[in-house]
Amino acid sequence: MPRYFIHLAYNGTNYHGYQIQPQSNSIQEELEKCLSFKIGQKIAITGCGRTDTGVHARNYYAHFDVAEPIADVAYLTEQVNLFLPGDIVIYKIWQVDDNLHARFDAVSRTYHYYISRTKNPFHTQDSYYLYGDLDVAMMQQAADLLFEYEDFTSFSKLHTQVKTNNCKIMEARWFEQDGQLVFRIKADRFLRNMVRAIVGTLLEVGRGKMSLEDFRRVVELKDRCSAGLSVPAHALFLEEVEYVW
Repeated sequence: MPRYFIHLAYNGTNYHGYQIQPQSNSIQEELEKCLSFKIGQKIAITGCGRTDTGVHARNYYAHFDVAEPIADVAYLTEQVNLFLPGDIVIYKIWQVDDNLHARFDAVSRTYHYYISRTKNPFHTQDSYYLYGDLDVAMMQQAADLLFEYEDFTSFSKLHTQVKTNNCKIMEARWFEQDGQLVFRIKADRFLRNMVRAIVGTLLEVGRGKMSLEDFRRVVELKDRCSAGLSVPAHALFLEEVEYVW
């Protein structure tokens, strides 16, 4: 069966994450509904990973199989976009090797978390407004400690069904962009709620409520209760997914 990749983006505000859930609207459900209608057969889509309720994606990839090759993928892309809600867009659909997998062949994923330091009514759905002083230099020192570890149980949602809580962190840094404070983190994989829990704990360091040694201890305890609170989902974006094509 021919396999096709989809490059898309979405605003996750109105969805209970990417993956289909009973009695909850999801990105996957909308995509499958529209593609199935336009192609004329039941389409099952496999995404590059889960995103939680309210999380956005600037670049997301998925794949699906069809019974016969699609005659005009550009036209299909245009037609599906007409049927999709305004908060989901497909950039491109293209045929790939039959064994290329959107999830398992992704070599890295990159997330950005956006924090507004001043109140801005135009960023209420895509940035976390945080009042008070932050020691960003100290937060960066704490983020640098992440490279020393692989087991991030302390930052994982409890009772998830995964074989391992090990992840390889490739990048973790704070920077300023357009008047916002941004945390960028790149890894081969992420646990559920991991980025939001890491950011919440780093903010405890920035507020002076947690030392670098405290942060190190949080990671080493492998206990979610020891870490900081998870920051709100609406300021988290899946920015990039990398493949070796």
